[in-house]
Order: sequence, then C-alpha cells, then structure tokens
Amino acid sequence: MQLALRYFVGSLTLDDLLEKKENVSDYIIGTVAEKVESLGVVLKGAGIRDIILPGDMKDIMNQVLVAEKKAQANTIMRREETASTRSLLNTAKLMEDNAMLFKLKEMEYVEKIAEKINNISLSGGSQLVDQLKQIFVPEKK
Repeated sequence: MQLALRYFVGSLTLDDLLEKKENVSDYIIGTVAEKVESLGVVLKGAGIRDIILPGDMKDIMNQVLVAEKKAQANTIMRREETASTRSLLNTAKLMEDNAMLFKLKEMEYVEKIAEKINNISLSGGSQLVDQLKQIFVPEKK
C-alpha cells in the first residue's frame, strides 16, 4: 500500500494532490486489492487523512496564498477606482451641460468646507459680497 501511495503522490504536483486527495482511495483499492486478497485480506477503504508539509513548504504556500489574496484585493480596488472615475466623468458631463447643477455642486463643496471651520472673519466690504453672489447666485442669461 505504501508503494502504491508513493507512486500516486509522486505522479502529482502539490496543487493536484491537494485537489485530488479524495481520489486516493479509488486508486489504492484498485491497485492493491488483488495483491492483498492473496494474503486473505479484504481491503475496504484507503485514503489520505492529512497532508503534512515540511516547514519551508508551508512558508512557500503561505507566501503564495498571501500573494494571491493581494492580487485579488488589487483587482477589486482597480475595479472600484474605475467605477468611481466613470461616475466623476458622468457628473462632470452633466455639470458641463447644466450651469445650475454646477452651482449646486459648488455650494455642496462650500458647505463641506464650512463644516470644518469654527470662525470666519470677513473684511473687504462690498467686493466680498459680490464675490459670494457670484458663487451662490447663478447668472441669468
């Protein structure tokens, strides 16, 4: 049985072995059953319970797993960045065609900035009021 198991394991890559470890039972029984019958033994089952890797192989497998997960995370981040960029482009196109929408977006950003400010000191007289009107009051065409 040990020789048959070694042959089966030796014919596979590590990835294939991890995937096909359930197939070991069929292979071992098919290969060894006739030989053990001559000894008066009936083989009812065989298989691999655990695959124990040497320490350096465990480290390598962990590095591969970490690299795969990083690649998956990177792909997801790129997909989200692409979706975000498309959304920004669509918003920019809408604002380009609609001055009121542009002003609303501008006011939204001013509001966000104002939330972070505790005190505002103004100086500049009527020029300042005119500048604020330009920002908040759309020009009539």
